[in-house]
Amino acid sequence: MVFKDYYKILELETSRVSLEEIKVAYRNAAKKYHPDVNVGDYLAEEKIKDINEAYRVLSAPSSKRKYDKIWNTHNINKVPKIFNIRKGDSSILNIFLGNKEKNESKADSSNNKAIKGENIETEITATIQETFFGTDKKISLKNIEGKTKTFDVKIPEGIANGEKIRLIGQGKSGKNGGKNGDLIIKIKISDDDIFKIKGYDIYTDLYLSPWEAVLGSKVDIKSLEGETKIYIPRGIQSGEVIRIPQKGYKNKNGTRGDLVVEVKIMVPKKVSEEERKIFEKLNKISSFNPRNEK
Repeated sequence: MVFKDYYKILELETSRVSLEEIKVAYRNAAKKYHPDVNVGDYLAEEKIKDINEAYRVLSAPSSKRKYDKIWNTHNINKVPKIFNIRKGDSSILNIFLGNKEKNESKADSSNNKAIKGENIETEITATIQETFFGTDKKISLKNIEGKTKTFDVKIPEGIANGEKIRLIGQGKSGKNGGKNGDLIIKIKISDDDIFKIKGYDIYTDLYLSPWEAVLGSKVDIKSLEGETKIYIPRGIQSGEVIRIPQKGYKNKNGTRGDLVVEVKIMVPKKVSEEERKIFEKLNKISSFNPRNEK
């Protein structure tokens, strides 16, 4: 197991600190490496995990006592040189430290073992059209040296919302000859001003004039593949929906969801003098009262 110096992680120089000092150090470190301050920096994301782990251990007196014993063992090389330990006293020191040489031998053996690098997980946003037809995008992340590295991401046609793409060997470097980790990219499909995705159905709005709704008509509606004509039945109401089969998003079986069109009847804000007269005449001759309708 790799030893983590929790005091160093919290930027504390000694283990002889109070709980309040630990809390202050934790708050400062958490603020410094917070994801909102280090957007896109996966090293900061890993650092904040270590900071939280360090605080959990050191803020509890019982776990701090156990950890301090291990910490003292790993920091024996920092004992001041004024302590002149004679050869005959080395056995006493070994008992106190739990046989440091033996532990170091085990540590060296463990450190030589090939260890695969950790995976890196991130997210990329794409539009409905981009994921429906497939596209190429780029994503930039900071590497371990703090330099920005750009990756080419091929988004396959029809990828599902929340599905992940794995770039083999593009994660953190392995140790002692171990393989690199992978870069795992979660795809988030974003809605736009025209289309919204729910499962495999695509939702859109259709704006109609009052006379189109009353008389019925054929109108053009936008779909993912361009415009398509749909029939509007007479007397359609605002809020009603029209489903167009096989015009939605793709699924893994090769079939498609529906294009769901929600009707919204719009009233003109400005009318001509002739239009106003027509509406006045309609108001006089019509017996329709929407407040009496159920």
